[in-house]
Amino acid sequence: MGLKGKYTAHIAVAASAVAISLAAWGATALTDTEAAARPDAGRSATGPEGQAKDPAAGPPPVAKVPVPQSIAHATEAGGKSVNITIDDGPDPKWTPKVLEVLKQHDVKAVFCMVGPRAQEFPELVKRIVADGHRLCDHTTSHDTAMDKKPVAYQKQQILDAKRMIEEAAGGAKVEYYRAPGGAFTPDSRRIAAEAGMRPLGWNVDTKDFEKPGTSAIVGTVKNELSNGPTILFHDGGGDRGQTVEALKQVLPWLKQQGHTFSFPVRTTP
Repeated sequence: MGLKGKYTAHIAVAASAVAISLAAWGATALTDTEAAARPDAGRSATGPEGQAKDPAAGPPPVAKVPVPQSIAHATEAGGKSVNITIDDGPDPKWTPKVLEVLKQHDVKAVFCMVGPRAQEFPELVKRIVADGHRLCDHTTSHDTAMDKKPVAYQKQQILDAKRMIEEAAGGAKVEYYRAPGGAFTPDSRRIAAEAGMRPLGWNVDTKDFEKPGTSAIVGTVKNELSNGPTILFHDGGGDRGQTVEALKQVLPWLKQQGHTFSFPVRTTP
């Protein structure tokens, strides 16, 4: 091949190379343009603000709803529903009798327990939970003057009882706190709420603790129910025979009056 032939061949190779480069550039530019037009451009493997996604992170945590410190009286269901609450147990003689009456009438209640009593009779606490009732902290020593005691004392009474009841229950949570004799303080309500327990009051005190007679207990419920929906009975602290008999009359009467049964509110003011 002469000099002129070599020169011509060299020009042809160079031109071919340039053509290939231009074709490759064009393809790349087209691909980038298409990618930029996609609605998920730049987000295929990143999270917010371009941060890489962690596939093991899972869903974001659900915010915990705080329990109000105010004393609850209302029912969760509203309307003509009522709350049955049972205090001072559990008791090996009377708690099973109360549970049987509640089961016969398909009524769920809140059991406000004294910590050491729950610790002593864990099988009763577990039965209460298994029957669908809820648990309430009624302190460790039922001190009706605890509102006059130091905050540290109140805290110990409340939190020790909560621990005892939950251990006896096999892990079921205590959802309410009722001060003995209604001796609430701003501090005791705060301590309970911070531990996840709604302070729980009452509207109708049947005074069954004083053993006034079955008819008197029933009469108190009928006469005072207009005060509000939360009714106080007892299954501990002595002979509760009158309470058991009163429940046998009160529960069907409430149903005849169009009332239903609920639990006290926990997360609303």
